[in-house]
Amino acid sequence: MAYRSVTVDHLRLRRVIMALLRRAGSSAREAKACADHLVEANLKGHDSHGVGMIPAYVNNLLGGRLNLNQHIRVVKDGGSTAVVDGRLGIGQVVAMEATELAIARARKHGVAVVALRNAHHIGRVGTYGERCAAAGLVSLHFVNVLDHDPWVAPFRGAEARFGTNPICIAMPGGKGEHPIVLDFATSRVALGKVRVAKQRGKPVADGLVIDAKGRPTNDPNVMWANPHGSLVAFGEHKGYGLSLIAELFAGALGGAGSIAPKNPRRGSIINGMLTVAIDPRRLGNPKAIVAERRAVIAYTKSARAAKRGLPVLVAGEPERIARAARIRAGIPIELATWTDILAAGTAVGLPRAEALRIAGV
Repeated sequence: MAYRSVTVDHLRLRRVIMALLRRAGSSAREAKACADHLVEANLKGHDSHGVGMIPAYVNNLLGGRLNLNQHIRVVKDGGSTAVVDGRLGIGQVVAMEATELAIARARKHGVAVVALRNAHHIGRVGTYGERCAAAGLVSLHFVNVLDHDPWVAPFRGAEARFGTNPICIAMPGGKGEHPIVLDFATSRVALGKVRVAKQRGKPVADGLVIDAKGRPTNDPNVMWANPHGSLVAFGEHKGYGLSLIAELFAGALGGAGSIAPKNPRRGSIINGMLTVAIDPRRLGNPKAIVAERRAVIAYTKSARAAKRGLPVLVAGEPERIARAARIRAGIPIELATWTDILAAGTAVGLPRAEALRIAGV
């Protein structure tokens, strides 16, 4: 089934989202940080974590489940460890502040562990891995999702018990080289990607979704039915096991709270994130580390392609390829999603006509 879309230049799209957030009450700095993060997710091919999230953000703001212009508060400080509260602030802002704290502590102590709690949706987790890698650090990020019903079924389960609980692991490259940034949901597909399929009127691939009775289905609409269906963990017990670990590390160990039914489920998107940042210089010779990394990647990519035209890639490359293409051609947005964004703008005082003028659509 064909779907209708609009294509917007990334610079214009940033300006639209910034204008919308400014009308909602964000400072100029906060609006830019959030808009840059969302549009970058679109540029890198992760539309599930891009500007299509704005209607949910506005809904949570108007419902009192998102606070603007917040900054992290350190609630427990152990030097190389810290627990910080995001105060229900814009996730892209408070999660980056928590990341910067982890970077500073890792540079001082060699390793740092920072637990972020009470943050509104932090967006694409790879962003924080990229920031650590740019600072020359190795990092691990475990994320859980609170304040709404679970969406992902455990292995052998017919109903949901987890959020999509992403994990990111990043390693810097040598001078002039790209980092390795492995960023994935522990479900076979992110919920946002199912939302995109729904908006496009397309089925999802086999093995991604089950309906409310636990039966496999290709219909993305089951995720918004009552009762709703569930996403499937990737790799059977392996993805399920990683999802459980992310829940325990971010939720229990990090103190963010968990998906357990004793905690509130008001329908918003609250994230906890446990970040471990490591200064690789404390572990080995930097030149030797880079040389070994370079050798492993070269060896990996030397493997013969299983399919003509689809060479072996390493984590981070698909995003760079997508970004280059979308910088040239613009960012495609499903018409239904675009309509929802315009409506969200109207709700916070950005008239549709003004948004369209800024977007050049």
